[in-house]
Amino acid sequence: MRHVVDRRLFLTGAAVLPIARASASPAGPSSQGAAAGDGLFWKHVASQYDVTRDVIQLENANWGMMARPVLEAYQANVARVNRDTSYYTRRGMLADSRAARDALAAELHVAPDEVAFTRNATEALKALILGYNRLTPGDAVLYADLDYDSMQACMESLKARRGVSVLRIALPEPATRTSLIEAYAQAMAANPRLKLILLTQCSHRTGLVLPVREIAALARARGIATIVDAAHSWGQLDMTLADLDCDYVGINCHKWLGAPLGVGAIHIRRAALSAIDRDAANPAADRDTIEARIHTGTVDFAAPLTVPAALAFQAGIGRKRRAYRLAALRNRWVDQVRSFPGVEVLTPADPALHGGITSFRLAGKTSTADNVTLARTLLDRFGIFTVHREGLASGACVRVTPALFNTMADMDALARAVRALV
Repeated sequence: MRHVVDRRLFLTGAAVLPIARASASPAGPSSQGAAAGDGLFWKHVASQYDVTRDVIQLENANWGMMARPVLEAYQANVARVNRDTSYYTRRGMLADSRAARDALAAELHVAPDEVAFTRNATEALKALILGYNRLTPGDAVLYADLDYDSMQACMESLKARRGVSVLRIALPEPATRTSLIEAYAQAMAANPRLKLILLTQCSHRTGLVLPVREIAALARARGIATIVDAAHSWGQLDMTLADLDCDYVGINCHKWLGAPLGVGAIHIRRAALSAIDRDAANPAADRDTIEARIHTGTVDFAAPLTVPAALAFQAGIGRKRRAYRLAALRNRWVDQVRSFPGVEVLTPADPALHGGITSFRLAGKTSTADNVTLARTLLDRFGIFTVHREGLASGACVRVTPALFNTMADMDALARAVRALV
């Protein structure tokens, strides 16, 4: 029977907290203690997601579904905007929007005037990459094979836009913390005119987590700026933007936070604001704020207004507990197949280098067609929904992404299916 929870309690986090207080402190991602293995707690959390049971849904990186209390808050915001129309949007909405932004900034551990809402991380990162104005002809910029396709395209466009050389590296596989740092350090040393690096904290292709803070510190010492794609890291990992110590970051709120579709954010440190051009659609006479770097026109006003509800829901779970649970779900299936002959798990075992996302392939099956077929077979034969990914230097793969509504039984089913296909 579905556990009934009062909406007002859940929006403040109070509905989850009694269970959270009753559980022991989490010991680590593979722990069977409170963070990962408290069945009552996680059954309670899962009951707040009205997810389809037609399949085992393990493709949750595209975007994250709203929990029921967040969906209800969103529907209420849609109704209010629709009912009160411009009488609200031209009068009272600015204060509500500012309150939503301030709540987000507090969770990110940055100043409110260093954050602005966007429609997604792609929009934020596009503004940062294309707007970075400290490049001169002859300089160089760098990205990696695991970076997001649209951001790679933006980096490539700087050759024509800014007259720079565009460098691409393939990240080591298998990766270690040391080898990842060294890959970027070598690129910096080999290219003295390198001025900008794109860093993806958690890859959408394999789930590999970069030691961003360390790499960015090396870059800063050489006068190199870094733009961080945190679309998949914030909300999945136990981190805040302050932990990165970086000037420019793009995030999503509609992935791991579980806010409505169409909400992301851009972060620019106050001292670094002038290095990012204003959006051409924003008049120069307007105030020089972070908002001037983004121009979206009319959007779904209700979506960002619902961010505080999503933050409150997640606060009832806790950032550390959520990260441990996602990693534990991931470890549940990976530990059963990593050493199995014929299976290649592409994401490292080091807990510092992964969260919940992990990709794999069958040995020797590196083509896109191979992995499209593999994902289709998992769905058709076993009722498990995943997705293929391509663009890695080593070849294509299948990505597995659990969510908070998934169970350990779901992960066991995946492990059995993978072993059956070898």
